Amino acid sequence: MTSDPIKVDRVTTDSKVFAFTRWDIVPTLAAFLHLAFFFALFFLYPHTPLWIMLPLGFIYSLMVNANINGVAHNFIHNPFFRSPLLNRLFGIVESIACCFSETYYDAVHTQHHKGNSDKQNENGETIDWISIYRHGHDGEAENPWSYVFLSFFRDNPAAIKRELQKRGSAEVFWGNIELASFATTLFVMFCFNWRYIIFFFLPFFYLGHCFSYLNGYFRHYGANPEKPIAWGVSSYGKIYNWIFFYNGYHAEHHFRPKVHWTKMEEFHQQIAALQHQEGVRVIKHAHMLGFLDPNLPSRKERGETATAVS
Repeated sequence: MTSDPIKVDRVTTDSKVFAFTRWDIVPTLAAFLHLAFFFALFFLYPHTPLWIMLPLGFIYSLMVNANINGVAHNFIHNPFFRSPLLNRLFGIVESIACCFSETYYDAVHTQHHKGNSDKQNENGETIDWISIYRHGHDGEAENPWSYVFLSFFRDNPAAIKRELQKRGSAEVFWGNIELASFATTLFVMFCFNWRYIIFFFLPFFYLGHCFSYLNGYFRHYGANPEKPIAWGVSSYGKIYNWIFFYNGYHAEHHFRPKVHWTKMEEFHQQIAALQHQEGVRVIKHAHMLGFLDPNLPSRKERGETATAVS
């Protein structure tokens, strides 16, 4: 039995609440801040001028993006709490704040790691449901505009449910509880103020998920689907990684998905030389602004590189 030559010790704690580290109180509080902001928008709407509400709505969109790609993402790979019930309840908190199902997101994201933004096979299919190549042509990544604005409508609930059923009935049950929780919350809000839901909340909710897909696109655009160490594109800005709980270290994350966010810098230092040797792509901007990167390859160049590699 051989040991893994590339390994970072898993974080441990004597906390009776947190499973890995007490530092997970930070993303936990961030989730509750997001939930509070979600409800605050509803109560502020009837009493606040539109010129104030519009920036607040935009902030909510950014919070959806940061939560999905920071808090919710890390929670999938390393659930914060020792208690299974606390983890389930936190999943409901996340589901209401982001208006999705954390458990359904878990299934989609797990599929993402199975394929790692893989290219289409001979049947035009990808393992990764959200691969940037899934709806592309001629071996190229999809146009970012269509990926960002259409991916929200491409989820296949039936396929997601089938994946959850493989895990057991409890996953389906809690996924449905989460769906019911945010749907009921929105329905009650709609009954009290339908204009808020239709004309204000839904557009910013959709925009937040578009921002999330924009992040996802440039976390893999320019990566090498043929090399595990180069499956992702990394960005090392301090503030960006503090806000997104080190998901900017995305090549590192895909190489070892279970590395805790508090250990990501250490893991990067451990494999930095190998990453450089294997040509891991690094961008200077946050992934959401990846289109501003001065060395951004064209989709044609990516297709030519992919053909050369294969």
